[in-house]
Amino acid sequence: MSSLFGTDGVRGLANGLITAELSVKLAQAAAVVLGHRNVPEGTRPKAVIARDPRASGEFISAAMSAGLASAGVDVFDAGVIPTPAAAYLVADLSADFGVMISASHNPADDNGIKFLAFGGHKLSDALEYQIEAELAQLSPRPIGAGVGRIQRFADAEDRYVAHLLTSLPCRIDGLTVVLDCANGAASTCSPRVFKDAGAHVIVIGADPDGLNINDGYGSTHLEKLQAAVMAHRADLGIAHDGDADRCLAVDNLGRIVDGDEIMAIMAVALESAGKLTGNTLVATVMSNLGLKRGMEKAGISVKETAVGDRYVLEGMREGSFSLGGEQSGHVIFADFATTGDGVLTGLQLAAEMSRSGKSLSELASVMTRMPQVLINVKGVDKLRAATDAIIQDTVRVATATLGDNGRVLLRPSGTEPVVRIMVEAAELDVAQRIAEQIADAVLLHARVEKPLALSVLA
Repeated sequence: MSSLFGTDGVRGLANGLITAELSVKLAQAAAVVLGHRNVPEGTRPKAVIARDPRASGEFISAAMSAGLASAGVDVFDAGVIPTPAAAYLVADLSADFGVMISASHNPADDNGIKFLAFGGHKLSDALEYQIEAELAQLSPRPIGAGVGRIQRFADAEDRYVAHLLTSLPCRIDGLTVVLDCANGAASTCSPRVFKDAGAHVIVIGADPDGLNINDGYGSTHLEKLQAAVMAHRADLGIAHDGDADRCLAVDNLGRIVDGDEIMAIMAVALESAGKLTGNTLVATVMSNLGLKRGMEKAGISVKETAVGDRYVLEGMREGSFSLGGEQSGHVIFADFATTGDGVLTGLQLAAEMSRSGKSLSELASVMTRMPQVLINVKGVDKLRAATDAIIQDTVRVATATLGDNGRVLLRPSGTEPVVRIMVEAAELDVAQRIAEQIADAVLLHARVEKPLALSVLA
């Protein structure tokens, strides 16, 4: 397993871990693994590169483009667009691979580098390992006509917008939608798509300055969206994250509708239309137990995967399933996308409201969320937390205590230096108490020398 790559590419502090020097080297390594090994001799591979609007994305994109061109790859620079747009364009252009520069929902100081394989698919662990191994090699560089060229991908957003509009089963005329674009990559294309689809659109969080991405807006800060939905008496609100690969919603009553509820709504809609392949929804182990119970009542099976939309996609591809996603709002519609797409998800949700004539609160009643407590434990050894006998015993006792009325999940984060503890129970106070007991055990038996901290998410 790669040590440089996490759950979703290489991510860290810009100019800390993610430097111009690393960017050039990663680009050159990816050119070998994803480009030259897959094209006929004498031709140059093609790559799409895109970014979110973080200030650091400008120098990282320049460094990546330079690295790719120096390794003999023709670069199509799509500028600021969402991650799912980059994935779509890799396939639409028949490019050999793609690069997305983004740290998703992280603060502006962070950044990340994600690679997309041919067809716009996220990389397997094996390919990431090959790229990391290639960093230690000194592959020969082309000269003369062999070097790559860099050009602006001028119609990148137009292509993506047209693609999204063709996915709609019906127009959404008459709906009032509030869009929170997180001051991120969807700040121009998401309002454009919803307006073109017929909605009356109110936009917040769509003034990126390179430093305000995810700052008080977006899928991790829903308070302003809730207030805007109520103030404008909107039918729904849609929140994206920085790179717009996720979507959370707010219903007409101002209540948050998370990724599990969105998946439940869309699974029932697709099943009714005969488009839910295998009558199965693919979700991760972090999805709420209420989703499983709701799907059981609807006669829909749920296939579980590890956390990360790349693993959801792998599970979907194994069974050729059409719908999957995560509680966090990464929802994958396999008929239209190769990764989570927040703009697409919001459009499909709005279309189901328009088609059914039901409010979002009515549609979301297809499942009932069980109380869930998530504690992120910082400053501990992630490996020790996952293997320590006393910690594991604590988890086993908690699981036995809950029985069929809840569950416990302890896992190291793949994108942040924390250990996540998730507990579900029939009552919130029970889930809170058990989660804190496990967190105490992790702090006691997996501590490191640095100060420790807990952050609790309801």
